[in-house]
Amino acid sequence: MSKILELNSQNEWSNTEKTIFKFFGIYFFLQVLPLDLRFFKHLFSTNWFQIQYRDIFYLARYSPTFTGDDSFFNWLIIILLAAIGTFLWDKTYTKKINYDKLYYWLRVLVRYRLAIGVIAYGFLKYFPIQAPFPSISNLNTNYGDFTAWKLFSLGLGVVPNYQSFLGLVEIVAGLLLLNRKTTTISTLIILPFAGNVAISNIAYEGGEYVYAFYLVALALYLFAFDAIRLFNLLSLERPTVPNRFQPDFDGKWKQYRLVLKTVFILFFVVLYGSKTYAGYKHHGYHFPKEKGIENTSGLYNVSEFRWNNQTLPYSKTDSIRWQNVVFEKWNTLSIKLNKPVIIEHLKSEEIYQADSNRIYEFAGSQGRHYYGYDFDSTESILLLKNRNKNHVSDQFKLSFKRLNDSTIVLSGLSAGKDSIYAVLNKINKKYLTIEAKKSGRRNALKL
Repeated sequence: MSKILELNSQNEWSNTEKTIFKFFGIYFFLQVLPLDLRFFKHLFSTNWFQIQYRDIFYLARYSPTFTGDDSFFNWLIIILLAAIGTFLWDKTYTKKINYDKLYYWLRVLVRYRLAIGVIAYGFLKYFPIQAPFPSISNLNTNYGDFTAWKLFSLGLGVVPNYQSFLGLVEIVAGLLLLNRKTTTISTLIILPFAGNVAISNIAYEGGEYVYAFYLVALALYLFAFDAIRLFNLLSLERPTVPNRFQPDFDGKWKQYRLVLKTVFILFFVVLYGSKTYAGYKHHGYHFPKEKGIENTSGLYNVSEFRWNNQTLPYSKTDSIRWQNVVFEKWNTLSIKLNKPVIIEHLKSEEIYQADSNRIYEFAGSQGRHYYGYDFDSTESILLLKNRNKNHVSDQFKLSFKRLNDSTIVLSGLSAGKDSIYAVLNKINKKYLTIEAKKSGRRNALKL
């Protein structure tokens, strides 16, 4: 049977080095390999004949959880398991171990696990769908009505080219991890990148900081292999010895290695990249897929408003009177009025298939109420339902009448049987972000 030959003889490890390796070896082994049923449930529920990029993304984003939530408490559990494992290893296993070879294979596992993680997020940015361009409703929401996280996401969404650049950086860093010789270079890219993501999530109250630190921890473990050598060479300007262990694959091992690496690249780079591009071409995963009423999208001023047959004048403080309405290109209608909104939050990056779960457009914001609608074109009836799970009783059944290209009349009843009548006049509003996107940054904006 083929085996792996070492070019260099095994180096001597001190007892302290062995103990440290055992602890971190067990720790990262448990962090890298799937341990809980959540991973296998997703693995076996995936339709592999019609696989989507969301399926690969969720496999790539896996990290072990014991509490049901992605928190640092899971790390504490793994630390305890690693400590117990180290103690039992010293007490029960007495055979001679080639620590150089064991360290090499552990680094292989960590390298490929880290590569999967950064490449998965890299393609979501390279095809700029992780932070989509703001919706018309977002562009007509007051700055102070957004949470810090939503402002960060919207700020990234208005610069898709920069977002693509960030994604390219992640993809390149992930590909560099696939070669042992370029691993350290990759970690020097990933550490500041993922570290910045982690700190940004803390600063802007995002929900991905635990996973970002998870990637940082993996990168630190890989960087530690060359850290002392780099310090001696660059800082102390001392002679530095080469790597202690360099594998040489012979026979079938060389073929197996090539096949496994090829399969990895085809699945996590080629297939995932092409599926993500297809998702980008179908408008991503944040906004609903269902199309809205044709030739209706835009901002509308509510020039006349009646509630229970009583005319209400325009007011920014009235909790009933609509101020303006937005029809999106998809089946969302948002209304601005002075009625409290219980804010929904997206705790982590989620790629939902069902439109009912796609809450990005209103998550992290208030000031507007967002309604999904069904439109009966034969009867010209709109059925509106508030998409915020905290306001599910907020519903309307309204007749839809288009007087001309810029005027729409909505009339009908609320879920509480209150009558409503609203005249909507379209505003031909231009947006700096959209005009800049059309004309290019170097051209002057003409409004």
